Amino acid sequence: MFTSVLMIEKALTSADVEFVTTLHGDEPVAFHVLLQPRGDQADRLLRAIDDVALGELDEAAREGETPEGEAAADQGQQALDVSLVALRATGSAAEGRLVEDHPLDALKALVDEIDADEVIVLTDPHYVEEFFHRDWASRARHKVGVPVLKLFSHSKA
Repeated sequence: MFTSVLMIEKALTSADVEFVTTLHGDEPVAFHVLLQPRGDQADRLLRAIDDVALGELDEAAREGETPEGEAAADQGQQALDVSLVALRATGSAAEGRLVEDHPLDALKALVDEIDADEVIVLTDPHYVEEFFHRDWASRARHKVGVPVLKLFSHSKA
């Protein structure tokens, strides 16, 4: 069985689930999902810039309305639960957890703990972070010791 750590920031869409569960053909895959709920206010500016870069001006204007802190954790747990159910519905093994702080440290610890074969980072585009190689995938490539695949979500959840 192939073991993948899947880092996400929101609930997987049906297209995302189909994409990640078919990456390895007929080989069975066990997914260990890490989801980090929305960050603090410092992340708002980066999210707003990403929205503007994607031409989503309405989204940029609404960034201040996005739940953070405890409210974000509650939504994050719901997104994680939905994602795990969707992965399991395809016949894949799936378990997961929320990451509160230091997502790359949590990623490294999980990769070592389960002897993962790969890491898949599945997020919306984050142009500012990607340009400066500060996105999860770029930073993980230097930390985890296994292949890291960067994928973009198929649609807004």
